[in-house]
Amino acid sequence: MDTRILADLLGLVRKERPLVHHITNYVTVNDCANVTLCIGAAPVMAHAGEEVEEIVAVAGALVLNIGTLSPELVEGMLVAGKAANSHHVPVILDPVGAGATRLRTASAQKLISEVEISVLKGNAGEIGVVSGLGGDVRGVDSAGLREDPLTVARTCALQTGAVVVMSGPADLITDGKEVLLVRNGDPMMGRLSGTGCMAASLCGAFAAVTTDTVQASAAAMASFGRAGEIAGRDARGPYSFRTALLDALYRLTPDDLAENARIEQR
Repeated sequence: MDTRILADLLGLVRKERPLVHHITNYVTVNDCANVTLCIGAAPVMAHAGEEVEEIVAVAGALVLNIGTLSPELVEGMLVAGKAANSHHVPVILDPVGAGATRLRTASAQKLISEVEISVLKGNAGEIGVVSGLGGDVRGVDSAGLREDPLTVARTCALQTGAVVVMSGPADLITDGKEVLLVRNGDPMMGRLSGTGCMAASLCGAFAAVTTDTVQASAAAMASFGRAGEIAGRDARGPYSFRTALLDALYRLTPDDLAENARIEQR
């Protein structure tokens, strides 16, 4: 893949500064807002069902995250998601912990069945559960797959019509046909709460500026991974890494991304 395409998308995010509407979890909401700002987009965190239709109508993307869900929150997500579909606003769903409880699994399935999802971003276990091929989830963390990851991701993409982003040591991105592996990142990203949620926010920022959601997702994951590599150079632990990660993302240039994004086409 020509990494200059990803670099141009980063420049476009910073030029257009799209509004990214989040209905997300309260554990990582501040990090999601800040990572959206650092990449160059504008976050709004709005959960109330009474206002989500108005906000999503002027947004560039909608990010849904079921990390701290309730039935009322899911209903608000459905209202926002359907409004987003009617306004042709891309919807990014992070099915956090799908497979850990019946409520989480059913909520993810309900959202996927009633809302057109543009990007489905999750760890291997969550994507395995959503695909129906089986995945193991411990809390909100992946505990593995029962099938080949590429088979699971492709199956999930074809079933849902979404671009699937399966995060891991190498992030796997597919629409069921095209397959990309993003090999940027740092091990410390797995030791910090909220990096998966932040990645979904970045997917929203990039999806807001292009209709090619495969390229948007690759740009998001490569940008995040590259920032992680820079942050990992001097971090002394998870929390200094968190600060360095946001700083690195803010300082990331299109030229750096073009030179250092490690994308493999399958």
